[in-house]
Amino acid sequence: MSPLNASVPAPGPAVAAGPADPTPKEAVRERVLAHRDELLALSRRIHAHPEVAFEEHRAAEWCAQLLREHGYSVTPGTAGLPTAFSASTGSGPVTVAIVCEYDALPGLGHACGHNLIAAAGLGAALGLAPYADRLGLTVRVIGAPAEERGAGKALLLDAGAFDGVDAAMMVHPCPVEVADFHSFALGTLSVRYTGRAAHPSLNPHEGRNAADALTVAQVALGLLRQQLPPQWRVHGITTAAGTAPNLIPDSATAEYEIRTSAAEDLAALRARVEDCFRAGALATGCEVELTRPEPDYLDFRGDTGLLALWRANAAAAGRPEPVESGPFACTDMGNVSHAVPSIHPVLDITGGSCGPHEAAFAEAAVSPEADRAILEGAVALAWTAADFAAAQRG
Repeated sequence: MSPLNASVPAPGPAVAAGPADPTPKEAVRERVLAHRDELLALSRRIHAHPEVAFEEHRAAEWCAQLLREHGYSVTPGTAGLPTAFSASTGSGPVTVAIVCEYDALPGLGHACGHNLIAAAGLGAALGLAPYADRLGLTVRVIGAPAEERGAGKALLLDAGAFDGVDAAMMVHPCPVEVADFHSFALGTLSVRYTGRAAHPSLNPHEGRNAADALTVAQVALGLLRQQLPPQWRVHGITTAAGTAPNLIPDSATAEYEIRTSAAEDLAALRARVEDCFRAGALATGCEVELTRPEPDYLDFRGDTGLLALWRANAAAAGRPEPVESGPFACTDMGNVSHAVPSIHPVLDITGGSCGPHEAAFAEAAVSPEADRAILEGAVALAWTAADFAAAQRG
C-alpha cells in the first residue's frame, strides 16, 4: 500500500487526460490533493467532536463552510432537517449528487467512520468544482444526517432533495474492500407494554407484569428464528423492565430491528415479529403498543454502469483489488438507490482486524490508512462523476 504522504497514483492510459480525452481528470486529481490538509483536518475535527443523529450541528456547518469557501452555493436545513444541507456548483446538464454522512454512534463516537465519508465526499466535490461546467456537470453535495438511526436520507429523498439527480454516490470505510456493496433492508420497532403494578407478596394476583409480557415475547422470537430464512434477522434490546424487585412492573419497553435481504420481505417479517409481541400481551393480560420510530431502510442496489466506472477509477487511484461480498450492514443510501442510480463502495481501512461499531474501528478512522482512503476515495469518486457525465453526453 502506498504511504500516506505519497501522491495518489496517476491514472493509467485508459483514463488519462489528453487530446483524445477531453475530461481533465489529472487536473481534478491535483485539485483534490491540493485540498489534502483541509480534508484531513476536517476528518479529524469531526472525529474529535462526535455528534449523534440529528445533533450534528458542528459537523454540518464545518462541511458547509468549507464548500462555501470554495465556491459552492449552500442551502442549510434541507427538507426541514436542521443538520442537513445541500450545496451545488456548475451548470452542466448532468447532475451528480455526492452524499456526505457525519453522524456518530452513541457511546462509541465515530466507530463507523463517518468522518471519512464526509471528508472524502467533500474532497470529490472540491476536486470537481473548478471543472464542473467543462465536464458538463452540476455537482450537488447532500449533507445527510442520521444514518445510524433516523434514516436521514429517506427523509431527504421523500422531501425532494434528490429530485433531478442523475446519479448519487458515496464511499464508506470498512474492514474489506468491496465495490459492489449489498446491504440488508432494515425495519425498526419500538415496543411498550403497560400492565398493572402490585406488591409481589401482598397482592401479586392483582398485578399484570409488563416485564413478563416482554419475556414471553422474547421466548416467542427465539422460537420463531428457527423458521426464518437464512438472510432474515431479528435482534433488539430491553430498555426498561421495572425499577425494583419488590414491585411488579407495570411498564416495560424494548427496541428491536428486523432485517431481510430484500425490502419486499420486510412486511412479512414485521408481521410475524409483531405477533410475537402481541402474544406477550395476550399471555399476561397487558397492553402493548408497537410503533415504527423511523422509515424503513431499503436494501442497497448498485447501478452496474456506475460500478464499472468506479472499478476502473478506484484501481487507477490506487485502491486495492475489491472482493465480492454478500449483503452486510444496512444503510439509508439503499433508499436512494431505489430511486436514483447509485454506488456505495466500501474502502478497507483495517485489513480485517476490526469492523464498524467496534471501539477499535473508531481509532482506525483517524489512522494513516483512513487518510489514504479519504484521498483515494475522493479522487475515484470525482473521476467516476466525470466519466458518468461524459457517458451521458455520448
